[in-house]
Amino acid sequence: MPDSQPQAIAIIAFKRAEPQLFVTDLARSLSFFTGKLGFETQFSYGEPPFYAQVAREGAYMNLRCVSEPLVDPLLLRREGYLAASICVDSIKELFLEYQANGVDFHQPLRTEPWGARTFIIIDTDGNLILFAE
Repeated sequence: MPDSQPQAIAIIAFKRAEPQLFVTDLARSLSFFTGKLGFETQFSYGEPPFYAQVAREGAYMNLRCVSEPLVDPLLLRREGYLAASICVDSIKELFLEYQANGVDFHQPLRTEPWGARTFIIIDTDGNLILFAE
C-alpha cells in the first residue's frame, strides 16, 4: 500500500559555479589572472603544477593545463565562444581597471539590446570571458 504521508521536499541551495578554463601555460595564466584581472590564487596543484584555482570575491575560475589548445583561438574569437560569464556590480569601474591594466578586449563595454552592460576579455590562451552588470 502506498505511503499516504506527504514527502518532505529537499531545498537545494547552489553555492557557486567554478568554470574550468583550459590553458597551455599555467604559470602565465596565473600571472594574467592575478596581475591583470585582480584575482588571487586559491591553490595550485601538481609537480609541476597542472591545475589551479583563482578567485576574486565570489567569482572562481579553475585553470587546467593542457599540452595544446583544445579549440583554435582564432575560432574562439571569430565565433565569440565564451568560456565563462561573471556578473558584477560596478562594470564601468571594472572595465576601466582592466583597460588601465592593459587587458585585451574582444568586446568593449557596451549596453546590450536587452539592457545588460557587458564587455568581453581575452585571456592568454584566447579564452573569452564575459563580464556583465
